[in-house]
Amino acid sequence: MPPRPEDTLFALRVTPRSSKNAVRVEDDGSLKIWVTAAPVDGKANTAVCELLAKRLKISKNQIELLSGDASRVKRIAIFGMAREDVISRLDGNSNPY
Repeated sequence: MPPRPEDTLFALRVTPRSSKNAVRVEDDGSLKIWVTAAPVDGKANTAVCELLAKRLKISKNQIELLSGDASRVKRIAIFGMAREDVISRLDGNSNPY
């Protein structure tokens, strides 16, 4: 699905096999995410989407991995939320490492 004006695109850096799940909004507006899942068979990618959905209080269907399937650096789309709303919700729930 192509992004619409009310959708938000984010660059993120993922650290799999972490000791806990956490999300941090960086100064440049990108996201840094730690997940406990291993990067095997897409488990870390699934964990990233589930963590973001939980922290943003949205459906997992509203998050799509656009690129970086096998990379630590990824691009995602969050459908139906303005960038400011995403950052506001994540900053309030952030748990920096």
